[in-house]
Amino acid sequence: MDSRILRIRRKLAKAPYAALRSHSFGEEKHQFRLDPPLPDSRVAAFEADHGIELPGPYRSFLTTIGGSGTSPFNGLLPLRSCELFTMDPQQEAGSRGFSFAGRPPHRGDLFLHIIEAGCTDLVLLGVTGPLAGRVVTGNSDGLWGPNVSSAADFLAWYERWLDHMLDGRDNRDLELTSPALRAPSTAP
Repeated sequence: MDSRILRIRRKLAKAPYAALRSHSFGEEKHQFRLDPPLPDSRVAAFEADHGIELPGPYRSFLTTIGGSGTSPFNGLLPLRSCELFTMDPQQEAGSRGFSFAGRPPHRGDLFLHIIEAGCTDLVLLGVTGPLAGRVVTGNSDGLWGPNVSSAADFLAWYERWLDHMLDGRDNRDLELTSPALRAPSTAP
């Protein structure tokens, strides 16, 4: 088992109770709860239905930590609700959006919508191509181009979110607000 799994479990247990942690956008929705891990057979069935293989670190999270719930933004989507996207190459450079990939066979690099961010914003995981395993944020209407996380994979990205939150940091990319910025105003 990946050693990050145990660290992430410990940090998740601390997060709701850490006095000086950052506020995470969407925490009111997921309330730091995770659904039970998914059986390997359910993940394998999803992969077969969609003609894909999920990146190992994300798959490990689903089968050992939780199937949906606590994450940046509004929460990790249940696998049954995740949809495949492709980057839309038809839009002008620097302003590319994402489009539904549909059912197999697929063309182009695939991204799985894994986290609910709201409106047309998407948090995706690269499934095929040069960004496989990486977390990418973007949107479906092409108003702003994709942002590829510097984290090597899903577990590194998720653990960074937990670390920043527990350390009370601001992080716009992860929608974290430090306790200093949430302090109540003393103005009349």
